[in-house]
Amino acid sequence: MLPLTLAEVAAACGGRLEALDPGLVVRQVCTDSRRIEPGDLFIGLQGDQFDGDEFAAQALADGAAAVVVRSEAAAALPASAARIEVDDGLRALQSLATEVRRRSGVKVVAITGSAGKTSTKDILAALLRPVASTVATVANLNNEIGVPLTLLDIGPDTEVAVVEMAMRGAGQIRELARLAEADVGVITNVAPVHLELVGTVEDVAAAKAELIEELADGGTAVVPADEQLLTRHVHRYRGRVVTFGEEDADVHVVLQERRGETTHVLLDAFGYRARMDFSFTGAHYLRDALAAVAAFVELDYRLDQAAEGAARVAFSDLRGALSELPHGGLLLNDAYNANPVAMKAAVDHLVAVADGRPAVAVLGDMYELGPGADAYHRAVGEHCAAAGVRLVAVGGLARGYLTGAPGERWCATVEECLAALPEVVPAGSAVLVKASRALRLERVAEALAAQGGPDA
Repeated sequence: MLPLTLAEVAAACGGRLEALDPGLVVRQVCTDSRRIEPGDLFIGLQGDQFDGDEFAAQALADGAAAVVVRSEAAAALPASAARIEVDDGLRALQSLATEVRRRSGVKVVAITGSAGKTSTKDILAALLRPVASTVATVANLNNEIGVPLTLLDIGPDTEVAVVEMAMRGAGQIRELARLAEADVGVITNVAPVHLELVGTVEDVAAAKAELIEELADGGTAVVPADEQLLTRHVHRYRGRVVTFGEEDADVHVVLQERRGETTHVLLDAFGYRARMDFSFTGAHYLRDALAAVAAFVELDYRLDQAAEGAARVAFSDLRGALSELPHGGLLLNDAYNANPVAMKAAVDHLVAVADGRPAVAVLGDMYELGPGADAYHRAVGEHCAAAGVRLVAVGGLARGYLTGAPGERWCATVEECLAALPEVVPAGSAVLVKASRALRLERVAEALAAQGGPDA
């Protein structure tokens, strides 16, 4: 974090400072009392199942320089304890994060989308790190807590911050965008996700477009060239708009070729071309890379400067990681989350990397799809059948896959699937594991890896 005095922190948080030394400088914020390091500023957060203020005294005992707590909790602390009293810990965290972002002068790229936002973030961060001091969202800390924590990682030497933003309802992206005050806003795509909470796919587009509406003056919106649901939102934006994807987009692929675990491409960005070797396979990742390259160029870096970072892309956990299994098998662990678009893309990725192995997709429930859930699951099943992929469906909703792929295997629970692995996953198979997060289907991937495959 940028170094701030306790007096400056209190002003940013809108709180009342009680401290012997208001000029004491803090350089790091912590919201987990178990991870306090000497000199940290501890901010107590509240949730349905926890109250961070209850751990303020322990944080001070463990070396925190000061704590940010609500007034009622402050009364229980020793009179000598350095504290900032606030009405709401989360609002204090967010306000402090925005103040750090403003003081820093860094360029901020905000990324959202129905699918691929984490991969796009990972790719853009990889492109940037060889040429700029970069802070990026860790894993998927992309909500009302994660976004400010990412901004608070901005230090004196930081040049670019890459911030991922998730939404589960209207207005949430707008709130996060106002915290980050992004210079470049990227929307990866629009797909049927969170429909139980949002309504229609058109409503999803409107929610994602809140990012564009909140871009800083002179900002740039990076959007897929073929996404019609964003058209009316983009037309209302008066800033710069950059497109990616299709042949006539500002950033697009001219040539591509898979070479082992590398994707070799010739890219065109605004008429300038460069060759890159990306350290991943999968057509959907290449589309994410186009969005990342567009943002990279909009930050005033040259396309040829991206080549070194392209070779260093490392995705967050459970997102398309490839690993070998005994007997020549292959595991494609994409178990972090799922929606209909991402699910079909992952199946295509499985087919592309199978290289003659039997292809088996272990697919779990896709949640929050609303009244159309059965149809979305059936369409994924049909996609598997058309691709010649053996399907193992896991979960109550997942039974709908079999209406599109009759005769395939269904397991009611993850435990049932684990017990059936030797039967449903032949030795030497290429196996995809993917489902919505709540199902925790990564347990299947872990079992395959730990047991060395069904026949080990």
